[in-house]
Amino acid sequence: MQVELFSYGGAEEVTGSKHFLKVHDQQIMIDCGAFQGRRRDAEEKNRTWPFDARQITSTILTHAHFDHSGMIPLLPKKGFDGNIYTTPASRDLASLIMMDSAHIQAKDIEYLKKKAVKRGEEFEKEPLYTESDVIAALDYFITVSYHRQFFVGDGVKATFYDAGHILGSAITMVEINRNGNEMRIGFSGDLGRKNLPILRDPEVIPPVDYLVMESTYGHRLHDPIDAVLDKLADVVNRTVQRGGKIIIPAFAVERTQELVYFLHLLNDQNRIPQIPVYVDSPMAVNATSIFRVHQECYDQETRNAFLNHHKNPFGFNELRYVTNVEESKRLNGLKEPAIIISSSGMCEAGRILHHLANNIENPKNTIMIVGFMAEHTLGRRIKEEQKEVRILGDYYKLRAEVVTMNAFSAHADYQEILDYISQLDYDRLKGIFLVHGEPDAQANLKRLLEEKNYKTTIVKYGERYQLQV
Repeated sequence: MQVELFSYGGAEEVTGSKHFLKVHDQQIMIDCGAFQGRRRDAEEKNRTWPFDARQITSTILTHAHFDHSGMIPLLPKKGFDGNIYTTPASRDLASLIMMDSAHIQAKDIEYLKKKAVKRGEEFEKEPLYTESDVIAALDYFITVSYHRQFFVGDGVKATFYDAGHILGSAITMVEINRNGNEMRIGFSGDLGRKNLPILRDPEVIPPVDYLVMESTYGHRLHDPIDAVLDKLADVVNRTVQRGGKIIIPAFAVERTQELVYFLHLLNDQNRIPQIPVYVDSPMAVNATSIFRVHQECYDQETRNAFLNHHKNPFGFNELRYVTNVEESKRLNGLKEPAIIISSSGMCEAGRILHHLANNIENPKNTIMIVGFMAEHTLGRRIKEEQKEVRILGDYYKLRAEVVTMNAFSAHADYQEILDYISQLDYDRLKGIFLVHGEPDAQANLKRLLEEKNYKTTIVKYGERYQLQV
């Protein structure tokens, strides 16, 4: 049985996941994500693919995050004509994320064209894809619930298990049965953590021969989830006492909803002052609506705390959802303490840039980092507390307090990854392939796994790996 594994994204890097499983003449793609990082590099990698989309027979989407779903609209444009399989919640969130990306691209191109015209230059660049391309791509989606087996090719079946990472995220087990031979391969997607708010814990998949595992935090340990409420309350109270604002760049999907959930709990417990909380992101507002629809993904704690009491986990008196631009601009004039949650999470685009520009030089304020910040992004530079950062073309002194909340991460850390793998059948597991991680994280995780006698390979971009029965 001829089975090959290879990647053209998310290999020795965190973003742009594009993994492939070739079974004889069938080519199955797992995720089709956008690369994020230096703008010139991202532009090149997202526009130029080293593989032929026409050769892909089917696609599996593990979850909706942009670095896993963001390039799906290009698949049909480049000749793909198969099915795209994902969970119902992932389909809804991916639709929102891809539409938002198409809208941002259109606005960016419009702005760049205007600048070129003013300079008397021609401008022929077009968006990667449009809203019409997103709509066309959605026709290729087929949704499958957790634990329901489905065919992705001749003799190739797959099953989704809850990854506990974001709403609808899935660990995918692919089963190959050809000519009397059987092979099972697990794709972690992004692996979540136990005891995260709202979502169920990651499920342990049945025994597999090979595991393709993410390694985002392969070199770090997170703060305990239980410490989140205490630390969040401390940051809010400390900032309010000095009369400042808390600016939180947060992904519109999952992280924003988690923050709202925790702030709701702290508000109910009277552990923080009654100050306004603004969610300034139309995408986050729409994502929250999707969260409310897909209650099948909630854990029992969320049901006990809110649903059983007919309460909305994502709404309380001090919370305000901001959608229009004028209201967003008015937030820049706020003098009193407030919490402003705004996307994008890595501070590369969107309304968060204006909030940072207006607040980063005031030492009374706090900038709270609550998620992974890729290399060469503004978010990473703020997290590293560089003395001066560039925002919207201008330089600003970083005088605000910077607080990093590692406990908010939805990615498993290295101990959580090791604990998860330890629950799999050791005797059957022939090899682990590491993807979705920066080199230092992958090197550390590889060392830890090999200490436990797991055969471990760091997947390199474009390199092919033969999987043996």
